[in-house]
Amino acid sequence: MEKSKRLFIKSKRTFRRRLPPIQSGDRINYKNMGLICRFISEQGKILSRRVNRLTLKQQRLITIAIKQARILSSLPFLNNEKQFEKSESTAKMNTLKK
Repeated sequence: MEKSKRLFIKSKRTFRRRLPPIQSGDRINYKNMGLICRFISEQGKILSRRVNRLTLKQQRLITIAIKQARILSSLPFLNNEKQFEKSESTAKMNTLKK
């Protein structure tokens, strides 16, 4: 084989296609908390489409479902776990001091 032809041969790297995060059977609904929680960051923000690897339609439906869950109080607007832990520990310390 000539050198010039060798340059244009494609490499035989295999890449693994990632599975989509939402399967065809999954229902995007505000009641499906297991599914919704996968698309929220630790701070409680909705993750972007690039991070989620969702289609535009799926991202819209997820966003609507998250907002509905927040309004119905099934999901907090902010994720204040650290503040909650601090308030619990201070309350315990106050009861121990007495």
